Amino acid sequence: MARICIISHSHYPWDSRVSRETHALLQAGHQVDIICLQHDDQPFFEHAGSVSIYRFPISRLRGGFLRYFFELMTFQIAATVLLAWLQVRRRYSMVETTSVPDWLVFAALPAKLFGARVLLDLHECMPEYGMTKWGVSPRHPLIRFLSVMERASIRFADFVTTCTEQMRERFVERGAPPEKIAVVLNSFDEERFDPDRYPRTRGDDDRFVLVHHGTIEPNYGLDIVVRAVALLKDKTPGLRFEVYGGGTHLPAIEALARELGLEDRVHFYGWLLPEELLRRLADADAGVVAVRRDAFRDITLCIKMFDLISMRKPVVISRTRAVEAYFGTDCFRLFESGNEEDLARAIYELYADPDLRRRLVQHATAVNEPYRWVHQARRYVEIAERLIAGAPTASKRAAAVAASSAAITPSLEARSPTWPVRSGRR
Repeated sequence: MARICIISHSHYPWDSRVSRETHALLQAGHQVDIICLQHDDQPFFEHAGSVSIYRFPISRLRGGFLRYFFELMTFQIAATVLLAWLQVRRRYSMVETTSVPDWLVFAALPAKLFGARVLLDLHECMPEYGMTKWGVSPRHPLIRFLSVMERASIRFADFVTTCTEQMRERFVERGAPPEKIAVVLNSFDEERFDPDRYPRTRGDDDRFVLVHHGTIEPNYGLDIVVRAVALLKDKTPGLRFEVYGGGTHLPAIEALARELGLEDRVHFYGWLLPEELLRRLADADAGVVAVRRDAFRDITLCIKMFDLISMRKPVVISRTRAVEAYFGTDCFRLFESGNEEDLARAIYELYADPDLRRRLVQHATAVNEPYRWVHQARRYVEIAERLIAGAPTASKRAAAVAASSAAITPSLEARSPTWPVRSGRR
């Protein structure tokens, strides 16, 4: 049994990846402390089961880079100081930090000085994230700064995990050693939320319920979905679009639905607890993931997609490099990102063809088998335990094997490279 601390600039338990990883570590018999953000009236300290949670009342700010940077650095400093105090008392064997930002890994310095191993979980590629968030070019000084910090963060960590092979490739292109990075897919935790516990309860009716769940921001393309529903209004009398979640773009989407006269077609329900959300997904007919394709989204996989696959729902999704690499073209109804006419075409094909919906679900379920969290969790825990144990430094031959295996198309669990862990400090 090891003592592990996870530092994340997010809200626990709402951050699904942190929540899944924590649960996996607990199931393996480890003790976990979490340093994160405080949400609404959550207490600063909470002992939830076997997890000790420390929350800082630092608001998630919206605005320009300087305001965003101030928030990140405030959390970074607070987390570093708290970890130094906790390390003296708890003696962590490993500290994991998550991005964004990737440089949060330096908050682990107090524990690293006392011998703790450091795992960096890169949820995002910060340069691509910055280009998308602030609309600047790759040559912008901000993006160059983010690239430098990315390389420094990977160098400081003892090992790195990330969410897709495409993200890993990007890190390696920018100079990261391939043997130091492994892929742990961001899939649905069926052990905690068994889909079989949520059977469909909606009776047969003339509705076709399309759902979106999660954060509502411009990059998730909800405006495109609403416009596609408007195009289908006369052609699909039973179509209903249900939105679960919230975000800064919600008022604009609500206004757009009113402007297009879709008050009876588009419904907003806000945030729901996981149990209630899954019951709603179970009663839906299909889900939509309309992310806008850009340098960032092209190499990531959206957790909403895995949720819908696990709940056995056909998915309409934007065509991106990562989606096609992992699932091909036969698991979903793909459409060109940002094109409401193409999205309307894809929705109508599902609406009109129940057999197509069944085939897509069957195919997606089969292809998704190696990506299920039951497999990814074992991989994640193995990485953590080998890191804590101090596995031997990777040889040049092992590094070459890792690099070659990364080139294999990710159609099986072996899509991620082998991951010999370095034992030396960098």
